[in-house]
Amino acid sequence: MKDEAKSRKSALKEHLKVSILTLRLRPGADLDEAHLSEEFGLSRTPLREVFRQLAGEGYLDLRTNRSARVSEMSYTTLRDFFLAAPMVYGAILRLAALNASNAQINDLKEAQQAFKAALRSGSGEDRALANNRFHDVTGEMSGNVYLLPSFNRLLIDHARIGMTFYRPQTAEMSENLSQASRQHDAIIAAIEARDEAAAAQLAEDHWNLSRDQIEMFVMPDALDVPMGIPPLSKPA
Repeated sequence: MKDEAKSRKSALKEHLKVSILTLRLRPGADLDEAHLSEEFGLSRTPLREVFRQLAGEGYLDLRTNRSARVSEMSYTTLRDFFLAAPMVYGAILRLAALNASNAQINDLKEAQQAFKAALRSGSGEDRALANNRFHDVTGEMSGNVYLLPSFNRLLIDHARIGMTFYRPQTAEMSENLSQASRQHDAIIAAIEARDEAAAAQLAEDHWNLSRDQIEMFVMPDALDVPMGIPPLSKPA
């Protein structure tokens, strides 16, 4: 019975993670606890345990006497994301080149094969999730207990605000996807060679490749959040 409950909790956690990363659940959306409880056969206590775990990882916000909701992407969080992402990614790949085990390198190669398969025949969601897994492995490689929580939080928002990158609408955007895959290969090679400087440079190049498409996504029409320019006041 305990194993069955554990399996249901695991299924709920994975369902919520995927739904949040792929924007099936939008930023700021309230969770329907009654529906989730019925769908996954969980009472309120284990349901809330899953919510607390996901809140700790940055997927959800918990509020007193109110339903849990998907973590928001406000002007402040978006600004912080753009400031922190290139620095954190660079540090992660430097450490990955120093600390990666052979088993982790094999995991990274498997993640890259899954990413290439998603590029060939997968949906935008498939591509975003496969890319997220690739970078998640690099985080595991870093082995840094202080840096990893920040990196994992960045990955959540990178997946969400980068969805336009994985749904190319022009030939240039499609080529950027191919370039991203080539950069993944180069990242693997740099990590295998223990070349931390090359890995850090690739982190910067990889970030720059997707930045323009990410900026397209965070325009007000797409996210309905204030982007730092207050509306003109109405005439009296």
